[in-house]
Amino acid sequence: MPQNLDALDRAIVAALLEDGRLSQVQLSERIPLSPTAIARRIRALEQGGIIQGYQARIDRKAMGLEITVHVFISLQNQSEQQLESFETAVLAAPSVIRCQMMSGEDDYLLTVHARDLSDFERIHKQELSRLPGVTRLRSSFVLRDVKSRPIPASVLLGT
Repeated sequence: MPQNLDALDRAIVAALLEDGRLSQVQLSERIPLSPTAIARRIRALEQGGIIQGYQARIDRKAMGLEITVHVFISLQNQSEQQLESFETAVLAAPSVIRCQMMSGEDDYLLTVHARDLSDFERIHKQELSRLPGVTRLRSSFVLRDVKSRPIPASVLLGT
């Protein structure tokens, strides 16, 4: 495992993936360490960049975001300047929640949540089609989420 994480560090990370609001006392009930030792390890995991932050999982539909769209992007070329220009613009695009550089036929995969088709049309016109260097946009609509989770605990725990 990267950065020489021992079994206790991996157990802490796995528990926090399950519930990021666990206190050091609650973690010490699961992991054979004192709350002070747990706090020290969490601080080291944060400083080492293993734990990059904490966030609430929000029900997007409850927030009115009914549609998830994966948008495959092809650029004119893959020059360093073109890639940098595109990535700078996509970082400023408010509706894009994820951007991944890809290998293969497409250069990037974007994920967008929209209220409805009209909202996605607006996002497409006002944000996506204005991204620099784009030669092709191909959209796929998610019909239903089957599985979504963070890193599997089995990977962290080596099981």
